[in-house]
Amino acid sequence: MSTFLWESIAFGPIHSRRLGHSMGINLLPTDEKICSFNCLYCECGWTLEKRLDAREYYPVTTVLQAIEHKMQECVAKQAPVDSITFSGNGEPTLHPHFDQIIDGLIPLRDKYYPQAVISCLSNATQLMRPAVCAALKRIENPLLKLDAGTQEMLETINGPIVPVKLDEVVEELCTFEGNLVIQSMFLSGEKEGVPFDNSEEPNFSAWLALVQRIRPRKVMIYSLDRETPAMQLHKFDKEKLESIADKVRAIGIPTETY
Repeated sequence: MSTFLWESIAFGPIHSRRLGHSMGINLLPTDEKICSFNCLYCECGWTLEKRLDAREYYPVTTVLQAIEHKMQECVAKQAPVDSITFSGNGEPTLHPHFDQIIDGLIPLRDKYYPQAVISCLSNATQLMRPAVCAALKRIENPLLKLDAGTQEMLETINGPIVPVKLDEVVEELCTFEGNLVIQSMFLSGEKEGVPFDNSEEPNFSAWLALVQRIRPRKVMIYSLDRETPAMQLHKFDKEKLESIADKVRAIGIPTETY
């Protein structure tokens, strides 16, 4: 199983299915994935480091200098940028100064690419840190993960390496008052010989009820697109994803499939 890791702080722009021309920001080490989840499907591979404080993170000034340099390079090349996107090698909000990076990024965006939105792909496990939650509310496009409707399914698919309670995550997601996008991966497969499918009951109705409670401005539904660390996983086709999306649309929430 090969893994994919970004080798720099700022990269791209790349063409994203969901975000258009996306300039990426990686706040995590370039040689290892650091994440609070160990998702079966992660393109970065397994989460091998189980101590989230075990590595040094880039200083804020280093991050902002790298971002500004990349923006200057993009402007010089007249490269379009629709989204400035935190993604990278794991969970970006684990950076201990994520909020300060957001504070420094906003004026840089306004200077170089004022039409671009700031996006963050996050698994939502750090929302209990007030500074992280507040920082995500200051950007235009927080894209927050919700793959499971039950604690059991969260443990199966996302494999948290720190204690994560689904109900507590959902409580924090509700505080965004709809100014967020929910991203949900749907798939089936086996884990340790036990089959699972998060589109089936009782998980699906529970997931839909959580989405209805959170009331995001949009839901993005997708399935497998790249090589995964776990074997025995199965991708859902577009027709299946659309059938899931229609159930979300029926409760009045715009939904896209990828």
